[in-house]
Formats: sequence, structure tokens, C-alpha cells
Amino acid sequence: MKLYTRGQLVVFLSVAFSAAIVLTSIIFTTAYKLKKTHDESVVSVNKSDDSDSGLLKTEDLNLQLNPSDAVPVANSSSYTQDELQNINVYQLCNEAVVNINTQVVGYDWFLEPVVQDSGSGSGSIIDKRGYVLTNVHVIQGASKIFISLFDGTQYEATVVGADLDSDLAVLKFDPPSGMELKTISFGDSKELKVGQKVIAIGNPFGMERTMTTGIVSGLGRPIQNSNKRIIRNMIQTDTAINPGNSGGPLLDTKGRMIGINTMILSSSGSSAGVGFAVPSETAIRIVADLLRYGKVQRGSLSISIIQLNRRIAQYADIDVSAGVLISQVEKGSTAERGGLKGGTKAAYYGNSVIYLGGDVITQIDNIAITSLADFYSAFESKKPGDVISVIVRRNKKNVSLNITLSE
Repeated sequence: MKLYTRGQLVVFLSVAFSAAIVLTSIIFTTAYKLKKTHDESVVSVNKSDDSDSGLLKTEDLNLQLNPSDAVPVANSSSYTQDELQNINVYQLCNEAVVNINTQVVGYDWFLEPVVQDSGSGSGSIIDKRGYVLTNVHVIQGASKIFISLFDGTQYEATVVGADLDSDLAVLKFDPPSGMELKTISFGDSKELKVGQKVIAIGNPFGMERTMTTGIVSGLGRPIQNSNKRIIRNMIQTDTAINPGNSGGPLLDTKGRMIGINTMILSSSGSSAGVGFAVPSETAIRIVADLLRYGKVQRGSLSISIIQLNRRIAQYADIDVSAGVLISQVEKGSTAERGGLKGGTKAAYYGNSVIYLGGDVITQIDNIAITSLADFYSAFESKKPGDVISVIVRRNKKNVSLNITLSE
């Protein structure tokens, strides 16, 4: 064990005490300088805030001072696959969706033209020359039709052709020279499956190029439209469709038009999750005829018909009360050659004369015929020269006939 003298201990303690005092002084001096620098920095930021109209809040200041807390800039990796799909379809198709506005012009007491009503709907550009596909009921009764493009420009349009039985119409406007129009191509509605995702773009309530998504809820629906026509094979969808969407496209996830949004089933007039679209399979056929002939070339029967009801059935001693009664058959027509028979007993029906005793059509090509709407819809996809199978009720027996349709 090493021993120290009293003098050595005094010297050692004096040196240690002096060192502690110096070290403490250095620590406090450094801390004071750091605090002063921080305070000056805060004062500088606060002054900057004051000069910015006093609108910067504490949480905004924290975001500026802590960049690691800021929200990162979004990129493709920030979206889900479903979101990217929606975004791509919208970018691909929205500029090809137009807003259609109509005016109905009447005349006042002085025979001066006045605008009595107006309406709006949607449409799809299907050809770069300015052809637009929409619904008949969007433009029905209109004196003037205006088409608004995505950039806000507006052009007056004319009707190329309209078809009540499918509720489809083709319009034409003249784009300026050099304008490159975006178009929407048709998809194959025959390949649709219930549960498949679909997208609608339109102008509900005048809100241009609004996009909604949903699924195919049903296929092959026969729906009666506002013109009292039954359109068969309609696509049912839960995609939100509201007033103003009519005539707009129903798209698949590749941006192809697989339907034309036409109507909704609702007690309030707004979307209740049950919308219907005319399938593209029908639209392609209708558009081709409208562009070529201005109307749809359909096969028909050269007969005059009456809606059968219980009163007529009882009076004419017919054992069915639903169907279409043939009053007359045109002489020498394909209907007569095919074996259809008209009535022989004249009777007044309202202000008209009808003939009783003829055949009652109850079925055409496996489609039950209970009304005039059923009868006309059975010919929607038929061409002149097509042969149809017809079942008629004659003398309380069913008779099956094959008849060639006339033009």
C-alpha cells in the first residue's frame, strides 16, 4: 500500500477541484449557446409566419419542420390494381363522352318561336368524323340538339337515324378541320358474365364526364322502355346511373363499350342500384343500319293486328285472353303464303272496324306473345327473308307455322 503525505493530498485535491470547475463552466457555456441559437431560429420562423397573413397553423409548422412526417407524393405504386384500372379506363375514354343538350321549340299566341323545354343526356363518339351514339329518348321531340365536348366547345348536331324499338339513335356534328376526336370502340357483350366489373361514364344531373363503377348484376333482361317498347337481352348493372347518364357508355375494364346506359328502375327517379343498358351486340347491328339506310331494316309480317283482351275474347268466343289477334292478312304476302289467317266477321272497336275470327299469335321463336309490345320486340333482330316459327291459336287448337318475313 502506497502512502501519501499531507502536502501531496492537498495538491491533488486542489487540481481535481480546479478541473471540475473548468469542465462545468465549459458545459454550461456550450448549452447556453445552443439554446440561444435555437431561440433565434424559432423567432425567425415565427416572424416568417407573421408575414404570411397569420394563416399558418401549428400542425402546418410541424410538417414543415419535420419533413419525415409529410405525406409522400403519390405515384403508380401508391394505387391498388383496381384503382389503376379505373384511372386508365377514365383517361382512355372520358374525352370521347359528350354532353347532349336539347331544345324543344314551340310557338306563342303571335306565332313566334319560343323555347318550351330542354333536356340533357350523354353520348359516345364512335367515329372521328363526328358520329355520336345515344338514346332516342334523349333527343326525342327536340328542335335543336347541341353536343358539348370535353374541352367545353359546343356544336349543333343533326339526327342521322333513330330506332324506337332499341331506343338507339346516331347523331352527327362537324368537328373543325384538324381536330382529332377521341372515340370509343365496341366490345363483345356476348362474352359478359354476371359479376364482371363494369364502368359507366356520363353526365348525371349535368355533371360532365362523371365515372361510376359496379358489376354486371344480370343478363338477358326484357325491359319495357319509355316508348312502350320491350327491349330484350338488356344488361342489368348496379353501377350508379342517374338522369343525364342516358346514352352514355357502359365499359369493360379495357375501355370497350359493351352497353349503352338507357334506363333505371326506381320509384324516386334516382339510382337505386338497378340500371339497364342496351348490349353492344344490338347497338352494332342498329348503328350499321342507321348509318347505311337512316333506319333499321327489319323483317315484318304484312298483317293488321289487335291486342287481345278478355272482352274481345269473350265476344269472339276465343279460349285465350292474351296474345295478338290477326284482323287482316295482306293478299299475296309471305304471311298469307305461310298460312296465317285473318278474320271475316266485321265489328266496331272504338272508332275502328276490326275483323274477328282470325288467328291469335301466342308465340314467335320461343318468345311468348302476350301483348303488342311482345310482338314488336320479337322482330327486333330479324331481317327481311328470315324464317320465323309462329304458334297461333285457331279453333281452340295450337297450330305451328314457318313464315318468311317480308321487308
